[in-house]
Amino acid sequence: MTADGPRDTTPDVADVVALGESMVTFLPTRPGRLADVPSFDRAIGGAESNVACVLAAAGHRVRWVGRVGADGFGDHLVRSIASYGVDVSAVRRDPERPTGIYFRTAGDRATAAHEVAYYRAGSAASAMSPDTLDLAAVHSGRVLHLSGITAALSPGCLALMRELTTRRPGRPLVSFDVNHRPRLWRGGDGPRILLELARGADIVFVGEDEAWGAGGPHAVRAALPEPEVLVVKQGATGATAFHGPHVTTVPALCVDVVAAVGAGDAFAAGFLSATLRGLPVRDRLRHGHLMAAAALTVPGDLAEPPARDHADRLAALADDAWGRLRLGPGWTRTGEGAGQGADEEVRTP
Repeated sequence: MTADGPRDTTPDVADVVALGESMVTFLPTRPGRLADVPSFDRAIGGAESNVACVLAAAGHRVRWVGRVGADGFGDHLVRSIASYGVDVSAVRRDPERPTGIYFRTAGDRATAAHEVAYYRAGSAASAMSPDTLDLAAVHSGRVLHLSGITAALSPGCLALMRELTTRRPGRPLVSFDVNHRPRLWRGGDGPRILLELARGADIVFVGEDEAWGAGGPHAVRAALPEPEVLVVKQGATGATAFHGPHVTTVPALCVDVVAAVGAGDAFAAGFLSATLRGLPVRDRLRHGHLMAAAALTVPGDLAEPPARDHADRLAALADDAWGRLRLGPGWTRTGEGAGQGADEEVRTP
């Protein structure tokens, strides 16, 4: 109680609330098969918490909502995510279920040599449902960011996702990254369910090769006309955004890739950051590409984002200068290249 009556327990309004499973990630200390790697470095991973961390590091007010075990790995996750400036006050601890973990090889996940070993069955996050989370905290942002991974974890998680993507007056702007992971789905229902959930979102991110993308971006839009904004990621080619009757395509950057992990989450964070700032759709796509380039030039899922003024200068480049931009490891820590003229090669290390 306060002197004026009952204490207001409504969470402060955040720019973005991200909901989903985060896991402790073990990254190999050297290349090779999981059977041959002798040791691993501990990190964190999870599509939605990755987005939360990137947005918070970029200066936004962000809340992550999820469930972790009442164990040391849960302590590590909550502490690590909070270190990026993310509000973790709505995270629930589960005394009965463990925090999920996974191991992966150092190679590109798009290659046959890439291995991932998940230990997430029966995790604390799999117990998420409309009854086990603080829904006031879930709805306390200007944007609610979700992904299709959550829907695949359990029937309760799917029920939660259906609840959160149902169109109702007064709900936050719902952002949904399809994140189709075929290994998580049984019975081949993944694409159908993900399409159902995406139809309830306001902003949707989907890879051209995911779920319904075989015919290219316009085929994806034909299958998914409901979202106000649909962003189709086209890998090294670029990304296309459908917004109302308009279509905007921005080519991807040339990047010296260190590890192809976390780029999709970083792209979503960059696009949402620019959306919150009211930037034009072209610049939203460019900020998505820049955040993805930051993730691609580090070994783990999370990278230091470029300073806002640095990213803004790069996003404002003329089309020909944007096309010549090449980014390598360490580029987010320097402003070099951002102000060079259109007749010069634009390169930042």
